[in-house]
Amino acid sequence: MGFECRDAPSEFSASTAEAVRRFQASRGLRVDGACGSNTWSALVESDFRIGVRLLCLRSPMLRGDDVADLQLRLGVLGFDPGRVDGIFGPMTQSAVGEFQRNAGLVSDSVCGPESVAALLRLEGRGGRSSVTGLREREELRRRTSTISTLRIAIGSAGDGGPIVAKVASELQRAGSTVLLLEGLDWSALATQANSFRADVFIGFSLTDDAPTAESYYFGSDDYESVGGRQLAECIMSELPASPGWGVGSIAAMRLPILRETKATAVLVRLGDRESVESSEDLVIASIYSALEIWLSHPF
Repeated sequence: MGFECRDAPSEFSASTAEAVRRFQASRGLRVDGACGSNTWSALVESDFRIGVRLLCLRSPMLRGDDVADLQLRLGVLGFDPGRVDGIFGPMTQSAVGEFQRNAGLVSDSVCGPESVAALLRLEGRGGRSSVTGLREREELRRRTSTISTLRIAIGSAGDGGPIVAKVASELQRAGSTVLLLEGLDWSALATQANSFRADVFIGFSLTDDAPTAESYYFGSDDYESVGGRQLAECIMSELPASPGWGVGSIAAMRLPILRETKATAVLVRLGDRESVESSEDLVIASIYSALEIWLSHPF
């Protein structure tokens, strides 16, 4: 992958940890230098190149950089595969079949050598803009414009503290249909949010770091969620009003909860528990206010 590692074979020392950190940063993952399941999966996925294997709908769904490349190429040509997330789902299957019909190929919705060759021949003819971003904007434009009619999933993978339930309760009082998700891993939370057909997902995570706030949305080198970025910006514009908090930041990430949730999704990292609890009411009000602002300008 081009990340130099000077440790001896079979030895995980400082050089390997630094290489892991650089790889994690390049893939939009949590940078901790530890090769856990998310980092290992990203390493495996990064090794796939379009044309090396057949791409089709399977269970579990195929994942890899080759799928992301396929999705980007289809979107640029006007065939909507859904988000460029590197996951071969039903929308990608449909887009492959539609492309094959338009290209005069056998429409079996399997991306094999003939489909790849046709995609490569058409490279550069669709410009740089993908239909995927246009579809997301249109969906956001049509979506309801009031909090009272939103379906909102609020969740934490066990490290969000009491603030998670209190935010959910406040939104429920405002009339939203709210699903509270806690105590599961992030991929499981995404699955439940998708089954709930959420319009928005907001995740929370607390740390022992300095009291500062960060907000993450789904994005990669070639694609980002315009709705997710806008919501992340709205949240950051409200949260720094809390006394003693550092200036917040936003970042595009490929964390499982952001990648696998179909709805507009953000993950809010709120710093240490003590600071959050001392500013609890203001944090809740800030999230509510951010949603209202986002609904009026979703992208």
